[in-house]
Order: sequence, then C-alpha cells, then structure tokens
Amino acid sequence: MEQFGLIGYPLKHSFSKSFFNDKFNAENIDAEYINFEIPSIKEFKSIVKEHPNLKGLNVTIPYKEQVIPYLDQLSENARLIGAVNVVKIDRHKGKVKLTGFNSDIIGFKESIEPLLGEHHQRALILGTGGSAKAIFYGLKQLGIIATYVSREKSSDTVLTYQELTERVMAAHSIIVNCTPVGMWPNVDECPAIPYEWITGKHLLYDLLYNPNETLFMKKGKEQGAKVKNGLEMLLLQAFASWEFWKS
Repeated sequence: MEQFGLIGYPLKHSFSKSFFNDKFNAENIDAEYINFEIPSIKEFKSIVKEHPNLKGLNVTIPYKEQVIPYLDQLSENARLIGAVNVVKIDRHKGKVKLTGFNSDIIGFKESIEPLLGEHHQRALILGTGGSAKAIFYGLKQLGIIATYVSREKSSDTVLTYQELTERVMAAHSIIVNCTPVGMWPNVDECPAIPYEWITGKHLLYDLLYNPNETLFMKKGKEQGAKVKNGLEMLLLQAFASWEFWKS
C-alpha cells in the first residue's frame, strides 16, 4: 500500500488527512494518508527512511522553509518563493530523490483570480512566513504589487501595523491574511488593521477556513468589502499536490 502524509507541528486538525483518505476510499486507491507530528525538522529524514512505501508529503507550519535543505531538487516556483509544501519521494535501486514543490501558489492564484477587478493593483500581505511568500509570488504573477505587513520592522519593504494609514489602506485594495490570528478556537480575534478605512473596493482574503467566516472577514464585509476564506485554496492546492506526486 502506498503512503502519503503530512509533516508539521502541532497538527491539531488536518484537512489533508481526511481529504486524501476520503479520496482513496471513494476512488478505490490502495493508499493511506498519515499525519507525522514532529517537534523538529531533524526527524524528517527518519520518516522518509522508516516508511519505504511513502511516496509524498505535504508540509505545513513551521517546516515549509526548514525542509528545503533536506531536499535534492526544487521546482521553479518553490525556489522563487523559498518555501515548500509538497515533497515528492522517488525511490530507485535503493536511492531516494526528494523534490520540493509549492502548491499554495497554485491554489491561491486559481482561487483569487475570478474575484479580481481592474482596480485591484496593489495588495497588503499580513504575515511574512512560508505561506505569505507563496501569496507574494502568486500576486506578482497576476500582475499585482504586494507589500508585507508585520508586527516588527525588518526592512524597507515591510510595513508595520502602525504604518497602515488611511492613505496606505486606500492604495492597497487587496488584503490577504496569512497569519493564524482568528483561527478556531480564537474566533474573537482578528489582525490589527484599521478596518474603518476599508471600503467597497477592497477584497479581503483570509487563508484561514475555520471558522468559515473569520472576524477579519466579518469586519471587512461590514465595510462593504468582498471577502473570501481559504477553503477553496486548500482544495485546489490538495488537487495540485496529488498531481505532483503522480507525475
């Protein structure tokens, strides 16, 4: 039986495990999907070695960047982004080849593109982690200029939340939340942006999908903004993961 899985820490809930095992059952695929909750990326090698039937892995927080040094090859998107969320495992005559891909960028682009209008020229990305990097390059490939927003000033290309003036908010009509703020069970929290300056021209996209409507989305909707959660992106990136593994 072929095996696929997910590495991350912690893995309190896993969309991927239920999605892929349901898929395998429905399509009579002789495979199983396993969660590997590892407290250190150093355990990555042993997982690959101790599971000879393992053909592919998804990678989630906090290992999307940390896994890269363990890989033999990166796709162009993964190399540009500097983050990997899919690993393909090829085994041939005792040798193992590990290739890293990024399906986050595929899921995000396909999900957000139908919502874009001509006025959507600039975006704010809340967060600077592996997912945020995928969003940055996804927007760039769609012709949209993006700026990171973080709690701390790290460079001239990153804004802090305190620097989100009315003028800045008006100039950036897309806001993408790539932080875990507002995720269940902390549903009464939201990123600290000035929601009073959001208008009907804004599009608020939250990578979170639990709850279905985050407080970030709710506050945007109250201002007339278009909002979307990350569930469709999650589904699309899962489809892309499977294509990478079976290619």
